[in-house]
Amino acid sequence: MRLAGLALAGALSLNLGGCGYNDFQRLDEESKASWAEVLNQYQRRADLIPNIVATVKGEAAFEQDTLTKVVEARAKATGIQATPELVNNPEAFQKFQAAQGELSGALSRLLVVSENYPNLKANQGFQDLRVQLEGTENRITVARNRYIKTVQDYNVLARSFPSNLTAKVFSYAPKPSFTVQNEAQISSPPAVDFNKK
Repeated sequence: MRLAGLALAGALSLNLGGCGYNDFQRLDEESKASWAEVLNQYQRRADLIPNIVATVKGEAAFEQDTLTKVVEARAKATGIQATPELVNNPEAFQKFQAAQGELSGALSRLLVVSENYPNLKANQGFQDLRVQLEGTENRITVARNRYIKTVQDYNVLARSFPSNLTAKVFSYAPKPSFTVQNEAQISSPPAVDFNKK
């Protein structure tokens, strides 16, 4: 009787090995770690912004509207509670993503406008902050790419047979990934007119 119980337990463990449960645990933890790194880089960017704004304010003639948009976008982006559970809520994730995209756009406009101010371009403190910001944007891209890859691996497991049965039993739903906000705009080629003056 005891031997039969051990044989049954052994057979069940062999069958469970192919169900993907442990893979779900591993990939779920990897996606959480990747997401934490994305948040870490977004926080790094948010921490740089007050220094950039303070440096730019030193340029008396700088466009106040541009600065206001950066400050407002930062407040909006940091106002969203970024928790590990955020990635499991598609609506909250999209809202977070939109706020971060708005902040990226505001910062890009700030850097473009700053090119029109020679004193600001010559300010070593501003140039150092700009380099740090560009480096942070690159880190954000790398962290997002890692997150996208771990989510892809997790979602393939959640949708593949027989692990999709385990996903249904244990409620492992596919996770949302980052998307491009203006996909329609970037999919069409830019219009180039060399005849404009």
